[in-house]
Formats: sequence, C-alpha cells, structure tokens
Amino acid sequence: MTSPSPSPSTTPSPSTTPSAAAAPSASALAWQRRRDSLGRFWQQYRSRRAGLWGLAGLALIAVVALAAPLLVGSGVQSVTNAPGTALEPPSAAFWLGTDQFGRSLLGLLIWGSRISLLVGLLAAVLSVAIGTLVGIVAGHYGGWFATVVMRITDWFLVMPTLVLAIVLATVMSRSVWTVILAIGVTTWPTTARLVRAQTIAVESRPYIERATALGGGDAHVMTRHVLPNVLPLVLAQTTLGISSAILTEATLAFLGLGDPTVVSWGGMLQDAREAGAVSSGHWWYLAPPGVAIALVALAFTLCGRAVESVLNPKLGVGR
Repeated sequence: MTSPSPSPSTTPSPSTTPSAAAAPSASALAWQRRRDSLGRFWQQYRSRRAGLWGLAGLALIAVVALAAPLLVGSGVQSVTNAPGTALEPPSAAFWLGTDQFGRSLLGLLIWGSRISLLVGLLAAVLSVAIGTLVGIVAGHYGGWFATVVMRITDWFLVMPTLVLAIVLATVMSRSVWTVILAIGVTTWPTTARLVRAQTIAVESRPYIERATALGGGDAHVMTRHVLPNVLPLVLAQTTLGISSAILTEATLAFLGLGDPTVVSWGGMLQDAREAGAVSSGHWWYLAPPGVAIALVALAFTLCGRAVESVLNPKLGVGR
C-alpha cells in the first residue's frame, strides 16, 4: 500500500514570501527631511503678507527681464536707429517718453532690468560667499588667526563701502564684472561677523564634540555640521543684500563708473543727468529708472525680512 503523498505545504517558501518594505536609505530620508522643511518654510512664509507682495513683485520683474528680448528687442539700445525725437514727453507712441537720442524710455527700462538684476544677484552672492567663508573659518579655528581675520574684517567694516567700490571700479576696466567684483569684495564684513557668531554658537553644542571625538576633521565639522546650521542666516542675508547691491550698482553707474556699453537703470539716471533733465524739467527721464530701483529694492527688502522672520521667529518681525 502506497503512502499518501505529502500535501503541499501551505507556508510559502522564503523565495516567494513578499518581503517587507525596504527601509529607506539615508539619502532618501535626508531628502524627505529637506522637502518637509521646505514645506514648513513655505507655509510660514505665506502667512507674511508683505513677503508675498514682495515675492509677487520680484516674480513679475524677473519675467519682464527674461522676456526683454521678445518684448523690446536688443535694437532698443541703438542710437542711430532711434524711433523718436529727443526728449519727447510721454505719449501714446512712447508711454514713458524718449531720451536725448530719441530712444523709447520704456524699452530702455525693460532692457536695463536685466543688467540691474544680474549685478544685484551676483554681487550679493559673491559678498555672502566671502562673508560665510571668512566667518566659518574664523569662528572654527579661533585664537590668533581669528583675531587677525576679524581685525581685517573690522577695517573693511569701518571703511565706507561706496568709497572702496569707487576705488576698485576706477582702477579696473569698466565692465559689468568689475562692478560685480567691486560690490562683492567690499560688502562682505557684516555677513562675516554674523556667521562667525553663529559658528561659535553651533560649535559649543555637544554633537560637535562627539563628531570630533569620532575622528571628524576640521573640514568635516565645518562643511557637515556648521555650514548647514548657518545656511538659514546666509539665505536671509543674501535676500537683504541684493537690494543694497542694486542700489550700489545704480550709484556707481550714476557716477559714470558702470559699463558704458550696456543699459542699466543707474546708467539711465547718469544719461539723464548729462542731458540736463534735472534743470530742464524733463521729469519723465528721471522718474522711471528711479522708481524702478526703489520698487525692486523694496521688494527684495520685504522678501528678506519675511525670510528672516520665518527662520528666526525671535526677531519678532511683523507680518
């Protein structure tokens, strides 16, 4: 008599058992935390009405600047092919009037936004990058090295920024990159002092001691532990610094130290001054670039204050 064949086991083999959900990797967890942080940041930023107004204004100006070649074209800078006569007042043909060469001031204003925003952004980024590097290094190493570095920083801090920028713009070739460099290398001391103070506060925490005890070197501590903790301060400082950089660029261009081959809002004010718009009462030549500079500086300031209040609620910045 044959024995019955064993019934197939109802327990699935290990090869066919559906495995449990794999644990997310460290990088996936890190990206998830970043997304959550950005979501919380945006939720709190939206509650700042002034910051939203500033952001909307900046978005509109950025779209206009990017679309300038489509809206007005590069031919708006041409002196020989100017469509109007010199210093025409605002009309249906020229909404903001014309300059001393007969060029449309509206077209020049739109085209000049590209240079003004570019200089403001790059100069602020350069300034904050230098200040962050100096502040972290000085705060981390301390001792005589930090003393020397901070005395140099104090020297730059007490010197008039505009005077130093004028000196650099005078001795170097006149170009957009010279203006960016002149602004960037003269406006970093404030960021350096703020970042150094934050670095000292971060390095007093216990986890920095543990990282050092586990073999973390200076570069590891500064890049993996200190830098992420000072980035919120750096972000707020950048948004606030862009408006100052735009104003400084306009001042340098107004003094005749900008790039004469490009159109910027400060350059338009310089042209208006040379054309005698102040004494002759041609207000339409002066008002558009001046109002544009003021509005962009205000928008960046509103955004900067909103970012600062979100990242550091203890400041008590109003909504």
